Amino acid sequence: MLNRRQTLRALGALGLAAPVLTACGGAGSSTPRATPDGHDLRLVSADLPQSAGSAEAVDGVVSAMSAFAVDLWSAIGRPDDNLALSPYSIAVALAMTANGARGATAREMLSVLHIDSLATYNAGMAALTQGLAGLAGTVKQGDDTLEIDLSAANQLFGNAGIHWQRAFLTALAKQYGAGMRTVDFTGDLERSRELINGWTSGQTHDRVPEILPKGSIDGSTQLVLVDAVYFKAPWQAPFEKTLTKPGTFVRGDRSRVSTPMMSTSEGPGYVAGLHYRGARLAYAGDTLAMTVALPSGSESAALRELLTTGLRGRGQEGLQLSMPRWTYRIPTDLKAPLSALGMADAFGGGADFSGMTEDVGLEIGCVLHQTYVAVDEAGTEAAAATAVGMADSAIVEGPAPLVLDRPFLYVIHDTQHGTPLFVGRVADPGSA
Repeated sequence: MLNRRQTLRALGALGLAAPVLTACGGAGSSTPRATPDGHDLRLVSADLPQSAGSAEAVDGVVSAMSAFAVDLWSAIGRPDDNLALSPYSIAVALAMTANGARGATAREMLSVLHIDSLATYNAGMAALTQGLAGLAGTVKQGDDTLEIDLSAANQLFGNAGIHWQRAFLTALAKQYGAGMRTVDFTGDLERSRELINGWTSGQTHDRVPEILPKGSIDGSTQLVLVDAVYFKAPWQAPFEKTLTKPGTFVRGDRSRVSTPMMSTSEGPGYVAGLHYRGARLAYAGDTLAMTVALPSGSESAALRELLTTGLRGRGQEGLQLSMPRWTYRIPTDLKAPLSALGMADAFGGGADFSGMTEDVGLEIGCVLHQTYVAVDEAGTEAAAATAVGMADSAIVEGPAPLVLDRPFLYVIHDTQHGTPLFVGRVADPGSA
């Protein structure tokens, strides 16, 4: 009998980086390889090149990701708290996990992720990830050469001695560029945790130093799936530092905090919808942008409108914008929100992840996510991590001055598809 009583640890790591494809040995084989930090791990995966994916499926993937982000936003945090998520990272980590789900478990996961066809979604995600990676590199702006860093990487860490299903390893290698490295969760749990945290920290330039805190995995852990994303880019038109002045920000509870307010009329485009007024701030190269928005009523309605129709185009020129600087790191436990959205079967004793392995029964015990965002006069740095770990279970008005001096939303996205790479709320810019 399969033991489904033990906790399945599910964690995901997201930081934007170029997709990483590991050349791997055949499925079920174990080939010693050295990790970047010199530690020896066995690499077990399908020896396949990463698929180019399907460009025709990208818009559907972005639409599904955006709908999932809106659902998840309403289920987490408190309205007066700073909040940050990487919908892209979380969607990648959960989609990789869904490739090993079967039966009711799979149906619930796909429903929550707004996925009609997992095969089509996989192909669209492969094309999207490689397209985003192509936005990274050097950009000429006048006499200056500027650097855009946008990268994503996926990795599986499986318990040594478990036979993993060939089809599962093949799908993740081909569509997500994810290889599997074996670790010893049974004999050296702490070392395994350190290796996973070290990999994630490296992929996110140390901005997510510990996706797996102590106690997050235990001897029942059999697999941890990790997605990491890293982003760093200068504004196309930087804010002039001499124009940054002390200002007052009014929190949601009407309390006030003094904070440096940046100001510019060079670059931001005015955008608006039925539920928000905002600005589009392009990064160097004009293929990536941040959209900031003041909700005019319901925050959820504003976010839904932004993610469905509000992330394309440049916006109307001539906007005077004032906004705070901010830096924060937000850890989020997604188990309860995902269960509430309809993914309860994956976290229960009846979970079916037999598409991953038939050696042991698996269920998801927790999904951990962490996002770092720093915004200043020069640009933005952001990183996110999502880890899923499996254990033995048994009408637009004219531009007017826009002052972001009360809680507002932001989305970091590409300008072609409107992919929500990072989504957040600044409720208190003075709170790290």
